[in-house]
Amino acid sequence: MLHYRVRVGANISVPLILFVALPPLLFFFLAILPSWRPTNNSANPGFLQKNRLPSIRAINDAIDPTFSVGCMEPDTSKPRANAVLVVLARNKELPGVLDSMRSMERHFNRWYHYPYLFLNDKDFNSTFRESVQNITDSVVEFGTISPDLWDFPDWADEDEIAEGIALQGDRAIMYGGMASYHHMCRFYSGKFYKHPMLAKYDWYWRVEPDVKYFCDITYDPFIYMQEQGKVYGFTIVIKELIDTVPNLFRYASGFKRSRNITSKGMWEVFLDKEDEQEAEKKKVEDANKKKSFDDDFRLRDPEPIDPEKMNGEKYNLCHFWSNFEIANLDFFRSKQYEDFFQFLDRSGGFWNERWGDAPVHSLAAGIFLAPDQVHYFRDIGYRHTTIQHCPGNAPRKQLPRTPYIRNPQSKRDLEEDRYWDSWDMERENGVGCRCKCDTDIVDVEGKDGSCLPYWVDAVGGWA
Repeated sequence: MLHYRVRVGANISVPLILFVALPPLLFFFLAILPSWRPTNNSANPGFLQKNRLPSIRAINDAIDPTFSVGCMEPDTSKPRANAVLVVLARNKELPGVLDSMRSMERHFNRWYHYPYLFLNDKDFNSTFRESVQNITDSVVEFGTISPDLWDFPDWADEDEIAEGIALQGDRAIMYGGMASYHHMCRFYSGKFYKHPMLAKYDWYWRVEPDVKYFCDITYDPFIYMQEQGKVYGFTIVIKELIDTVPNLFRYASGFKRSRNITSKGMWEVFLDKEDEQEAEKKKVEDANKKKSFDDDFRLRDPEPIDPEKMNGEKYNLCHFWSNFEIANLDFFRSKQYEDFFQFLDRSGGFWNERWGDAPVHSLAAGIFLAPDQVHYFRDIGYRHTTIQHCPGNAPRKQLPRTPYIRNPQSKRDLEEDRYWDSWDMERENGVGCRCKCDTDIVDVEGKDGSCLPYWVDAVGGWA
């Protein structure tokens, strides 16, 4: 390749190729420069990176507005709600419990100091008790679950129970072959709120082992729920595995119809939209024709019943993921909820199938509550197993972070606090406070299993 040289000044010469290449290079760097931003941190709390991170779709907030957009200074001068953080765990789950508590304390409870109640169907050992008490300054209580709250009912056939659970194990239904899992689901579906140590509380926040919170919660969600007439709060709504609940909707729908309960707008969150349209069409057709006999005066043969369909409705498998839920305990203690649970329990579905407490709580909310009584905590970043919700940080609503180092002598505590010194970029329509989300998995709202559109429809659609 020939290098032509040109004279620049008296004694300087440069390759002609630079004159050809330099303008495109300059244009390239100028083009990418506006899209590059440093990570947001406490020294730079209001930086918005519009060119790198996509905006988040805004939800109509007329029915269910976000309690807090971005950060606020925690107001600890107000009285707390009569509430408790409930953890169902076993001694062997201590490492996961400690991780959850560290996250809860760092992002919320270091300001509000709500008590913890640990429940177990066995006694907690001294190591468990001492370890959890070292994580928090809050009151910590320990309760044992009595057999009448944990075990299957006396009227159920033990052989039938054992066979039903064994068959689910043979079919490889997730957790279906584990009797302890069935006990746990039934306990959370219709028994936990009857534990005597919960009797003095009005509100509860369920905390599971091995969960992670991504955002600072600088307000008191119990107080906001109480002041705004909310009954049930969630942060993730997804689809259930059909093999675990093949007949649950059939019984829930049957209960609703047997009590002549009219939907207040929540039931539709759990209906397949296409079948809902078909049901309306069928009602019009049925209204235009009379019951008739065939030529031989016999009644027409009924159509076979699809276990997923009742009264023309089909379950879309959506449910609020109840390993995070904040709720008013009076909802579960009500006669209507107790009647609902007893109706389900008598069916045997808690052992012949693997009914989870999440779809049970959700369908109960669908039957008894209105959309304005349910709250979507879209500002709370949360992860359990491989499912996470990340709300994105609110533009121009971030505040500097106060360090949180429980043990200054602990290398782990020091490193963890340094990790939270920086947080994610702000996003248009983001609502979070100092969120720093995991990047190894896709946010649940970006997956096919998300049911967020059904909830959005119930509260007025996208903004």
